[in-house]
Amino acid sequence: MHPRIFAEKTPDKPAVIMEDTGEVISFAQLEARANRGAHAFRALGVKNGDAVALFCENRAEYFDIIWAAQRSGIILVVLSSRLKANEVAYIVNDSGSTHLLIGESLAEVAADLSANPSLMPDLMAMIGVGPIHGLENWNDLTAEQPETPIADERIGVRMGYSSGTTGRPKGVRIPVSDGPPVQENPGAVMFQMFWGFDENTTYLSPAPLYHAAPLGYTTIVHSLGGTVVCMKRFTPERFLAAIKRYKITDTQCVPTMFIRLLRLPEEERKRHDLSSLQKVIHAAAPCPVPVKQQMIDWLGPIIEEYYAGSEGNMFIRINSEEWLAHPGSVGRAMYGTLHICDDDGEELPLGETGTIYIEDGRDFEYHNDPEKTANSRNPKHPGWTTLGDVGRLDEDGFLYLSDRKHFMIISGGVNIYPQEVEDLLITHPEVLDVAGFGVPNDDFGEEVKAVVQPKDWARAGEDFGAELIAWCRERLADVKCPRSVDFEKEMPRAETGKLYKKELKARYWPE
Repeated sequence: MHPRIFAEKTPDKPAVIMEDTGEVISFAQLEARANRGAHAFRALGVKNGDAVALFCENRAEYFDIIWAAQRSGIILVVLSSRLKANEVAYIVNDSGSTHLLIGESLAEVAADLSANPSLMPDLMAMIGVGPIHGLENWNDLTAEQPETPIADERIGVRMGYSSGTTGRPKGVRIPVSDGPPVQENPGAVMFQMFWGFDENTTYLSPAPLYHAAPLGYTTIVHSLGGTVVCMKRFTPERFLAAIKRYKITDTQCVPTMFIRLLRLPEEERKRHDLSSLQKVIHAAAPCPVPVKQQMIDWLGPIIEEYYAGSEGNMFIRINSEEWLAHPGSVGRAMYGTLHICDDDGEELPLGETGTIYIEDGRDFEYHNDPEKTANSRNPKHPGWTTLGDVGRLDEDGFLYLSDRKHFMIISGGVNIYPQEVEDLLITHPEVLDVAGFGVPNDDFGEEVKAVVQPKDWARAGEDFGAELIAWCRERLADVKCPRSVDFEKEMPRAETGKLYKKELKARYWPE
């Protein structure tokens, strides 16, 4: 259960194929590149137990770095490539990362960080060709290293960041096994059982690798000796062409991708041979029932869905046959026991809606946030944990999500917390009050809406709204920024200061 095994067993087999360029990396090459990367980490002074941040677009070196960190005892902190310099600096500092590796397409952010040494220590390297902004070049450094394993190998771990209730991202720390990097992989065992992944799997990854699911699935495919075909970015036409060209057996999508695929002309969809497909897995956001029905009608009962989180405390799964019998469900727990509880932590009768908890799930904690960690535990049953989502169970144990984390926005499979844009907009000199929340979007499920109370009502209008959106985009990742701005003369707040955001949001969700 490690690509090193297949570097010996099937050295010439492709481990990675980059869909945009056709670049192929064999298992033998991946092993050599990962070993050189591990030596490079040691040359940079990175030790077992240190954290290193990776801020990069989809590219072949991503896999080198993942597997180099996995055998170097490193906590690899993976950052969204859409972040701005101040957001990158916050995560690097919060995680205690000793170094930051930046992809060459993000050179502009690297320049901002280099120009502002107060944001973070100047311990960066560029991934790409040639020196950029005078920073160490990862590719040049690794080229000088030996292809043999480092002397002090130890298994590493990844740490993802998800936004917290304060709007600041929070790292999710999951306990990791100690010992050598080549050992049984619990995720690989599970995916063998659930999805049938093995040496014959050819997996198409169409999403950014900084997301937990694409990163987890691609590395598990490598662990089991399968081939990963990685797209730089998703387009429906190239996605279908890649399935045909590489005889893809498995892939994972988000509902937004389903919608774009279904919007292709029927003749375009029919001209691609998709007969190699065995499973199309989806997650990350609720899928509208009609969309999923159309996907099953098109591709057959090979659509699989799961509900989980970066915290890793639960894994809920449903196949096509089960979904057709329980439309709208996200499935049943594959380990542990689901409980639906009220706000006090007491279990509710079957069929009632409440907070979803799992008993006997994997333990986790939020880095540097003991309060958020404590709030993820049931007050009456300390061993039960929650992601904060709301739902109900039917008599067969199938879970239905009836709401999401408190006002969390899910846009194209990306979780967005409106508090972050609210905290930014309230600092604008002409904004008196603000509320952010999700509103319907045909392509992405939801988009960010800001409702603003201006200091001067005469400023309310399209021009000021556009100005505020542009102002946000200069300071936050664009996915977090509002796509539209409406105005209120006075925000609905209680005397205590509590904002009745639900009242505002309801205007945009009439159903």
